[in-house]
Amino acid sequence: MIKHLNFFDFSQKIDYRTEILSGLTVALALIPEAVAFALIAGLDPLIGLYAAFVMGLVTAVFGGRPGMISGATGAVAVVITALAISHGPEYIFACVILAGILQMIAGVLKLGKLMRLVPHPVVFGFVNGLAIVIFMAQLPQFQDATGDWLNGEALLTMLGLVGLTMLIMWGLPKLTKKFPSGLAGILVVFGIVYAFGIDTRTVGDIAPIQGDFPWPKLPQVPLTWEMLQVIFPYSLIVAGVGLIESLLTLNIIDEITETRGRGNKEALAQGAANILSGFTGGMGGCAMIGQSLINISSGARARLSGIVAAVMLLVFIMFGASLIEQLPMAALTGIMIMVAIGTFEWASLRTFGKMPKWDIFLMLVVTLITVFLHNLALAVLVGVVIAALVFAYKNAEMIRARKRIDEHGVKHYEIYGPLFFGSVTTFNSKFDVLGDPDNIIIDFMESKVVDMSAIEALNKITERYAKVGKKVVLKHLSPDSRKLLNKADEIIDVNVAEDPNYKVMTDFV
Repeated sequence: MIKHLNFFDFSQKIDYRTEILSGLTVALALIPEAVAFALIAGLDPLIGLYAAFVMGLVTAVFGGRPGMISGATGAVAVVITALAISHGPEYIFACVILAGILQMIAGVLKLGKLMRLVPHPVVFGFVNGLAIVIFMAQLPQFQDATGDWLNGEALLTMLGLVGLTMLIMWGLPKLTKKFPSGLAGILVVFGIVYAFGIDTRTVGDIAPIQGDFPWPKLPQVPLTWEMLQVIFPYSLIVAGVGLIESLLTLNIIDEITETRGRGNKEALAQGAANILSGFTGGMGGCAMIGQSLINISSGARARLSGIVAAVMLLVFIMFGASLIEQLPMAALTGIMIMVAIGTFEWASLRTFGKMPKWDIFLMLVVTLITVFLHNLALAVLVGVVIAALVFAYKNAEMIRARKRIDEHGVKHYEIYGPLFFGSVTTFNSKFDVLGDPDNIIIDFMESKVVDMSAIEALNKITERYAKVGKKVVLKHLSPDSRKLLNKADEIIDVNVAEDPNYKVMTDFV
């Protein structure tokens, strides 16, 4: 049953059956994740579940990427843990509201376009690190309550049920794609456990999920400057982590679906979702790459699946807790392991020995930071900084100067490559101030003045020539370079010749 529906700003065909079943699968997969992340932050499990409901619903309706799933995440949980311990959940709610406001400001300022500055090796490292984190998060399911590894019959049972789920997820799509393989795995494993009375860990063994509707209320915190000073650092990090993880997930889903999401709209939706989450007793969150991939791999492409996932999650909390608490964790573990396998960029392993060494190093650094520090924002920021430094270093070596003396006795320096802080030293070394004739042209036809360091370099080279009674003219400056120099004219005296038509200049009178 496929119909054409203009759902907000995305016009597309919707397979209602696929969307609904995919949403149901995601809802089931959201429960243990939300509970676990709330416990990591030292909060009541319902705080994580309410966040998953609100974040999922708002971003599904208003977000910039149909099919992407948002909810309570480990990245946010790690950030707010210290605040939860020191000041309690009410401060968490206020922190999340402020983080949402910051995210909406980022959306209004259209800062989503900054994601284009993230190099591909950083994306590879982020995705691979996240896949490893998702896999490692499943390992506690193979441990008992004391933290010891399962053994004997308990271990074999767990491995068998997890393996069966993974087999279904791998094999069912080869037979038919009309039914989500993840949901099929959950139903089959649940049926086997229930029919044979198998003793295995269930969702209810983690924490009870029964709750009421999350009615809005104001966080019980003092509206003082001191309170803002406490929560602002956490809010800033939550906002940054949430945006980075959400926009990177959006880019990954874009590549899989060969469509284009809207990063700035997603930032606005994430901000609105966090604000509402704080007012309804949720811990906030962002996009979830694992659940998003479950949704996309199940065939969902529209907003309906995310809406169904959020609504069904609330239905489970309010009316179906007793049934959902009986779901075997083995089934959900098998799904998440398959997600981890599907998330990992296996193609990146083939780049070793083929890509530049710096790119390989960059990918590994981002992966390691993601895995060992569980700080996705830090991993991406470190990756971007390293990439920028490498880029600056390589471009600093690219600047060249072709030298010639024309028939009028004028010496020409034809500059190639960008002139910026990294290439200034090499640029200065190209000139023979004492040995040059009285008139010099520095030609920027193949170059560009980029920053303040470049302007200062031009000022110093003209001063060096002026001290020995020689004249320098800058030629073929690009319009933006000339504009930059004109802005600096009040503080730096640079001799710039007007050459709007790029005509040859020989008049030095």
